[in-house]
Amino acid sequence: MDFGRVDPALLDEIDFKLPAEPALNKTVLKGTPLKKPHVYLGCAKWGRREWVGKIYPKGTRESDWPDEYMHHYNSIELNATHYRIYGADVLEKWDARAKGKHFKFCPKVPQSISHYSTLINAADQTTAFLEGILAFKDHLGPIFLQLSDRFSPNRRDNLFKYLESLPTDLQFFLEVRNPDWFSDQNVRNELFNTLHRLKVGAVITDTAGRRDCAHMYMPIAKAFIRYVGNGAHPTDYTRIDDWVNRIHYWLLHGLKELYFFMHDQANSPELTVYVADKIKQVCGIELPRPRFVSQQNTLF
Repeated sequence: MDFGRVDPALLDEIDFKLPAEPALNKTVLKGTPLKKPHVYLGCAKWGRREWVGKIYPKGTRESDWPDEYMHHYNSIELNATHYRIYGADVLEKWDARAKGKHFKFCPKVPQSISHYSTLINAADQTTAFLEGILAFKDHLGPIFLQLSDRFSPNRRDNLFKYLESLPTDLQFFLEVRNPDWFSDQNVRNELFNTLHRLKVGAVITDTAGRRDCAHMYMPIAKAFIRYVGNGAHPTDYTRIDDWVNRIHYWLLHGLKELYFFMHDQANSPELTVYVADKIKQVCGIELPRPRFVSQQNTLF
């Protein structure tokens, strides 16, 4: 994900500290720790060619990337669905690869709906999309709707009506990017209070050049975090430390589900290993963690 990336020379000048907890969170996260909260860690796609020889065995064909990916992660932010509407026949085959695994697919709403429609005339496309992803059955995680940078609060009536039309037996998360959603406190409060009322989650995107998108609002007791790394720069690790401390706080106050997705292209395996190790250390929760080919070879 290139959204919010900056010149690496500027990274040391950015204040990456996460914002304080919004007041809304205290009305949502007011429980006690769950014995077994659901925590998921993954990436945006099955992988990149740079992962072959790193966490995928040398010579792994692209068609086998999904199987290899599921050895290392327990979820995927499924960006593939953003570019086309897949029928159930295709997605059933992807679901079959996860058989017997505690794995979640988190499909992204197609851009034909999220970016190229007004959200008012999108009912037929939405129905076709949802009919397809239901093929994931128990492996279906939250569905996330990412609006374009151009979708401003001027069109919030369209957005709220669309969200109200969505089926309530599926979990949806919303990501907004236009700065006007965050710059005006009244607009911001209206957005997150509406999501709270509709039981729709808010995607939190942590990227260097758009600190407003790391808003920390929790309309529901579930979190969906998109973390944009910077090539394993030292600040990537201190940022993860900050995130794990915040996640620990949320877990202590009743967070039910967490989805943490790494966006760092070639370096995602290294950074997700660090995330998994820190969550185990701080939160006491053990997650699947990528094993590098050199480590796999030592097992034999």
